[in-house]
Amino acid sequence: MTKTVRAVIFDIDGTLLDSVDLHAQAWVDAFAHFGVTVSHDQARSQIGKGGDQLLPVFLDAERIEREGETIEAYRSDLFKRNYLAKVKPFPGVRALFEHLKDQGLTIALASSGKAKEVEHYQSLMKVEDLTDVVVSSDDVERSKPFPDIFQAALEKLAPITAAEAVVIGDTPYDADAAQKAGLPTIGVLCGGFPEADLKGAGCIALYKDPQDLLDGYAASPLAR
Repeated sequence: MTKTVRAVIFDIDGTLLDSVDLHAQAWVDAFAHFGVTVSHDQARSQIGKGGDQLLPVFLDAERIEREGETIEAYRSDLFKRNYLAKVKPFPGVRALFEHLKDQGLTIALASSGKAKEVEHYQSLMKVEDLTDVVVSSDDVERSKPFPDIFQAALEKLAPITAAEAVVIGDTPYDADAAQKAGLPTIGVLCGGFPEADLKGAGCIALYKDPQDLLDGYAASPLAR
């Protein structure tokens, strides 16, 4: 990170929103509906990936070909019906965004979720007026840990380059995808992934949650 940071690209689930356990339970419920037993911990360890990358962890290729889209659609509807209303932002999200804007930074959201979900989340976090670029799984062919979502964000952020942007995420999949796109990652622990996993994936700094990053902003990689 030799250049001044001009843009921050945020993951959403587990980074800005307390939603990881809810997404995990929706996958457990959806798999159960189709006769597949997956534990909450097993599902939780895969949250951060899109369905295209999560399904192959639990199902063989033949079944994904046959029922993958149906299972994904069922899970999506189930999440909206049973869990979406329970999703809450972590402390300090809007305040952090306001501070970043005050510092002259451009803000992007890059999520493995669907566009409609991301739209709802922006409203929930009250950051529609502070967000410059939004990329969802609807914009790309492959979700994290492939770099497609971050590459799409960089295309929308141009002329800002990868050397002038930082990703903030809560999973090793965020850091892995970011690294493949030439982006450094600041990790947050609020998504529940172990510190060692985030450091092992290459995170350049770790914070408890958005509020902790805001509180420690002056000494963070964003301010250097």
